[in-house]
Amino acid sequence: MAGLKTIIVLSFILAIGFLLVILSSALWKNYLPLLVVATYVVAPIPNWICGRAANPDDFMESSGSVLIDFGRFLTGFFVVMGIALPSLFAHCALIQYPAMIMSIVGGLLIYGTIISFTMFFQEENEF
Repeated sequence: MAGLKTIIVLSFILAIGFLLVILSSALWKNYLPLLVVATYVVAPIPNWICGRAANPDDFMESSGSVLIDFGRFLTGFFVVMGIALPSLFAHCALIQYPAMIMSIVGGLLIYGTIISFTMFFQEENEF
């Protein structure tokens, strides 16, 4: 059971992630690294939608596994895109390499916090 300390720690980590992404944009006056925030915020949505749409049955284990796998694929695509996009921008000299590193680390902190929030505060279905 998650308590108040968990909320405070996760909020602090989320704030550090947003700070890193915003600083990666503001320090070099180039706002392309802010796209990382969008990819990491959108990343858990396909997994959540496909998990809800699969409607798993208690008696059949393989019910809707294709839909769940597709949701995981899209989530993985967005996470990899959140890492690859700043790398591509840095390679093309659209952003600086320190901005790339700050953007990737900040984005991973944001995504990790979102996943941690869902894990800690997930409702358990009891019959």
